[in-house]
Amino acid sequence: MKKGLGILGREQRQARGLKKTVKAMWDRVPLYRSRMEDMGMSPEMVSSVEDLQRLPFMTKDDLRDSYPMGLLACERDEVVRVHASSGTTGKPTVVAYTKGDITAWEECMKNCLATAGVTRGDVFQVILGYGLFTGALGFHYGAEGLGAMVVPTGGGFTERQLMLMEDLGTTVFTSTPSYALHLCEEIKDKGTRERLRLRLAILGGESWTEEMRERIEGELGVIAVDSYGLSEVIGPGVAMECPERSGLHPDWDHFLFEVVDPVTGRPLPEGEEGELVITSLTKEAMPVIRYRTRDLTRFIPGICGCGREGLRLERIKGRCDDMLIIRGVNVFPSQVEAVLGKIEGLSLHYRLEVFQPNGLKELKVLCEAEGWMDELQREEKESEAVRRLHENLGIRVGFRLLAPGALERSAGKAVRVTKVA
Repeated sequence: MKKGLGILGREQRQARGLKKTVKAMWDRVPLYRSRMEDMGMSPEMVSSVEDLQRLPFMTKDDLRDSYPMGLLACERDEVVRVHASSGTTGKPTVVAYTKGDITAWEECMKNCLATAGVTRGDVFQVILGYGLFTGALGFHYGAEGLGAMVVPTGGGFTERQLMLMEDLGTTVFTSTPSYALHLCEEIKDKGTRERLRLRLAILGGESWTEEMRERIEGELGVIAVDSYGLSEVIGPGVAMECPERSGLHPDWDHFLFEVVDPVTGRPLPEGEEGELVITSLTKEAMPVIRYRTRDLTRFIPGICGCGREGLRLERIKGRCDDMLIIRGVNVFPSQVEAVLGKIEGLSLHYRLEVFQPNGLKELKVLCEAEGWMDELQREEKESEAVRRLHENLGIRVGFRLLAPGALERSAGKAVRVTKVA
């Protein structure tokens, strides 16, 4: 009986949050009001979570086209902070926060970090860039809220990261998966693993495979869990893996989640892979309704090994727009990474080069070796990689083995795909 009442109570809170969000968007955001009117909708027609699918979608283009704060759903003087995307393809997407939003964000982060296994006794090192990027401050305030000791080292400066990690006794760190792989290399080269107290790595910001997880866990002796969030929604704090590592636990108190067909937008059944769509329930300054993330995942039903009930999210496979079409075959970088991770002697520092010599796109995979190889070993390893990529992708692609350290390292998101003229 208590369980049923608990579920009912959450559904009622979600319905209240949805109705409040829809009313705020209707009253203050002309773009969204116009879309609702075009669909014959009004706030009075939204009374339950089931009505969500009758509402129009939002996309990242809406934020870009409304730059800087045309989607603001509160008074401007209520905004106490802004964050923004990197703006690598043009102007950044700006996201505003009220004081209430900052409080809610900290609560989201505390819940997620507790799910991952962070406690007040931990030393938590934040290896993410501070500033307009949401990641670092989200983890910072969440860890402090739990009572952990925060070490705000920011991104880059690997020598300093490792020095403080050792001297301050860091037990938990957060970074991108690719930078964690770089830390593995440096720690191995320096032979300092036994002097570190690391037990948990919280990684996010880019898709990564089980093969990379196994590599990082094996090298560092940690549990590595996946973190999910995006600045347009709130930042990190949207969903988090627990130490069971069998799917991400979403924060259903602050967000609603759907998985839809990326082409038609129709909701998909549980267990079927599609595009993740998120609706905010508590955001005040710039809430989103049915925001199309372009991230590919699926719902995982059943009880998690940690004892939690409710739908989980499978780790993000990639983005709809990450997909490469090579000679008519769909290829995701994560598929390539999974193959490379199973070949002994290869690192997971890699890059995909896409070129179009005769009208059809071709693909070449560049990957570093883990250590020195003679010419015969290199040829054998390249032949093996070509064969296994062909077996797994269904097409032939080029492959070139690089020397260790040949590819540039990044403290942020790794560059996986480049186009070659």
